[in-house]
Amino acid sequence: MVANPRSRRPGGRYGFLPDDDETVLPDPRSPRQPDGVHSPSALIGSPALADPWAGRELRGSVVYELHVGTFTAAGTFDAAIERLPHLVALGVGFVQLMPVNAFNGPHGWGYDGVGWFAVHEPYGGPAGLERFVAAAHRLGLGVLLDVVHNHLGPSGNYLGRFGPYETDGSTPWGRTINLSGADSAEVRALILENVEWWLRRYRVDGLRLDAVHALVDSSPTHLLQEAAARARALEAELGRPLALVAESDLNDPRLVSPAELGGYGITAQWDDDVHHAIHAIVSGERQGYYADFGSPECLATVLTEGFFHAGTFSSFRGRVHGARIDPARVAPSQLLAFTCTHDQVGNRARGDRPSEYLTPGMLAVKAALVLFSAFTPMLFMGEEWGATTPFRFFSSHPEPELARATVEGRRAEFAQHGWPRARSRIRRTRRRSPRRRSTGPSSTRPRTPGSCAPTATSSRSGLACRATTSGPCAVTIPGRPRGSQCTAARRACW
Repeated sequence: MVANPRSRRPGGRYGFLPDDDETVLPDPRSPRQPDGVHSPSALIGSPALADPWAGRELRGSVVYELHVGTFTAAGTFDAAIERLPHLVALGVGFVQLMPVNAFNGPHGWGYDGVGWFAVHEPYGGPAGLERFVAAAHRLGLGVLLDVVHNHLGPSGNYLGRFGPYETDGSTPWGRTINLSGADSAEVRALILENVEWWLRRYRVDGLRLDAVHALVDSSPTHLLQEAAARARALEAELGRPLALVAESDLNDPRLVSPAELGGYGITAQWDDDVHHAIHAIVSGERQGYYADFGSPECLATVLTEGFFHAGTFSSFRGRVHGARIDPARVAPSQLLAFTCTHDQVGNRARGDRPSEYLTPGMLAVKAALVLFSAFTPMLFMGEEWGATTPFRFFSSHPEPELARATVEGRRAEFAQHGWPRARSRIRRTRRRSPRRRSTGPSSTRPRTPGSCAPTATSSRSGLACRATTSGPCAVTIPGRPRGSQCTAARRACW
């Protein structure tokens, strides 16, 4: 290890020289990378005194996903704080931040992070995140943080210099993490420490675990089971609710089934089948993974059973997929439902939101189906205004070869999903700043004071109704009596 003589103070720089290498490398557990992911690490001070926040229950709350870099023109935590009262008035209970850990370049979605413990400096660094979480808590908002443990980004990834953290296997985004191979104990320990780091050090209320289906783990106890157990223990210690939310395309109910019943014990998961069923029947799109969706029977299935592919054939995958949810083990409020997310918007060739290509009536139908379902609803930033600002995938890799590889990877993905004009749109995205095009007042508020798109009225009215409605369910569910009671936490009946 090498360090500045004053490195024990907050801000002091330090790094490592593995195997007598002359290049100083950042700490794999670096809490801060003030000069970028290729530079020495820096220490941070102790966190501020804990706020009196008692936490809140995720299930049944309204979640609002946002990207710090495009939520405001400034693209910082402090600028985002100014918009939090708007979310409270909207009826939001949790803010979910897309990844904020350190990645190379000033702008990006954040899923190519390499500093698992550090906060992206252009957003405001560690102090900025602390201020954001504290401000949210003062307003009664919980904070979920998106974290990526299934791969590491291509630029600034030095973990391989310190041990066998990766394998020769691959995900669509990079090499797989060594979770069950030789010498994997320390790799697993690093990830579990990272889970606790965000929950304890920054006092966030939960983590969204990115693409857990890409966590290749053949251990007797899956990493997710250990993470859930770690969160439960910390929850008891801190005396406030903590949530782990999985993103998974496996349609495997074990993820959110109780640990004592043989499940992994994860709090909740994103439910893509609900999105696909609603989007396909309203929009008429059938390309890519929408091929099996779009019928009234499909919509009825997901609204009453959670998964459409539950031991059924998936034409997109070419095989039988998923398993049925046992309603005695999994409540519908453990599934997050949405009309759009960063993926469902940003992974379209044009990054176009539903409000750009659907009618106000169609948007109202989609909003109602999500907001008045038995699931936990989630909005993507700007959805409440019917924003038409595109949200395209973007990155700012300074290395030309990585930029080219990213473009080619996106083209291949677009071709698989059948998006038209993918090639020309990607070229245009490179010439102009997609980050700038994805940012602006129309992302989070009407273009003129007092005006809003028709869908804004639908979404905002639906949220207001959801916040004030209690007691009987508003819909008839086959096999259940009309007016079946829901609990205060909205653990609604199937």
